[in-house]
Amino acid sequence: MNTSILQRLPDGIAVEITRKDIRTLRLSVHAPDGRVKVSAPVAMPEEFISAFVLDRLGWIRKHQLRLAVRHDPPACRYADGERHWFSGRRYVLKVIERHAPARVALGDDSLVLQVCPGASVEQRRALLDAWYRRHLKATLPALIAGHQPRMGVQVQAFGVKQMKTRWGSCNPRARRIWLNLELARAPSECLEYVVVHEMVHLLERRHNPRFHAFMDRFLPGWREHKDRLNSLPLR
Repeated sequence: MNTSILQRLPDGIAVEITRKDIRTLRLSVHAPDGRVKVSAPVAMPEEFISAFVLDRLGWIRKHQLRLAVRHDPPACRYADGERHWFSGRRYVLKVIERHAPARVALGDDSLVLQVCPGASVEQRRALLDAWYRRHLKATLPALIAGHQPRMGVQVQAFGVKQMKTRWGSCNPRARRIWLNLELARAPSECLEYVVVHEMVHLLERRHNPRFHAFMDRFLPGWREHKDRLNSLPLR
């Protein structure tokens, strides 16, 4: 049975240590608050685990900073002159208040948001998010279909929704994948990485060496795409 304890190391960092029937140490930093988790072999001495974590303190701090930037951005007002991401580029938001149907249009360097006079921040956000959602839903079918033959898997359904701590998820039994709406803001290669990641879960549910081998086979360079995605302040 797995057992977990919360341990505070000499430099003040708190680490959740879980003892498992594994052979090697595994370290991870989790959104949204930068929690540090370590999976350790059952009999491994605590001092060895502490030394392992402290040796990687720079890596931990770097990832915590990335999460802080990504998950605690300045509040958006969806006002004229703000900069918003789409497909890996930042665009200047141009807000036009007009008694006409609300819409979003993409220019060379701008995102044009046409709204009714007096539209609230929430209404503007919903309009832009709906546009992002339509973009993703139009992009995903070809992206999924392009990977299915060589991966030997079949995605039965996909969806787009807001997620607070994940870029995507997979239900292997239903053969359904979900993608985070925020991916509409990310570069196309980062979107592809998340799609392939979730599709690989149809072959291997866990993030183990077999999973990583599949990722290496189907999307060489996926680690760079992952690091880039996790470093982007998309809001």
